[in-house]
Amino acid sequence: MTMNTGLHRIELTGLGGLAKLAGLARLIRIGGGSSGRPEQKGGRTARSGFVWLTAALMIGFGAWTLLSEDASNIAEPLQLAAAAALEPAPPPAEAAAEIPPVDGLKISSQSWRRGGLGSKALVTFTLRNGNDYAVKDIEITCAFNRRDGSHLTDRTRVIHDAVNMKSRKTFARMHVGFVNVNANKAKCSLVTASRL
Repeated sequence: MTMNTGLHRIELTGLGGLAKLAGLARLIRIGGGSSGRPEQKGGRTARSGFVWLTAALMIGFGAWTLLSEDASNIAEPLQLAAAAALEPAPPPAEAAAEIPPVDGLKISSQSWRRGGLGSKALVTFTLRNGNDYAVKDIEITCAFNRRDGSHLTDRTRVIHDAVNMKSRKTFARMHVGFVNVNANKAKCSLVTASRL
């Protein structure tokens, strides 16, 4: 008759499984589950070896279960921290919301007249700088129209003078280019400017 310890029926889940294995080890140590044959000299040694093997397996399984739970609890925050470290930092709000220097400029008054035998356009205008810094290299464009409002030509000019912060500056009779003799009206507007 063979010895049947019933190990195939034990579910090894969590601490309940460990308790069942511990109970089984006690039964084997006390002598339960013997084959009914008279004990031989080497049988006692074999049985105690089996008890130690079972106890070692239970301790190893319990330690593995506890350590694997701890490792999963530690690994999750480490993965989250690593993922957070790899995310790119958002750009500073100031850099994203920086206003171009030309947006702080305004032409407050303007007029024009002819010069150089009537072919040169001389523009007079006042620039207001509302920025918190001085500006330079201000590009303006002037559109010239006939008396009826139909468009004739555009002229562009870069002003290299500086306009201080929170101030205004008047540019008188600035030559912006040659125009058609039929030009009657002019309107100038700002294109770009550089921060000084």
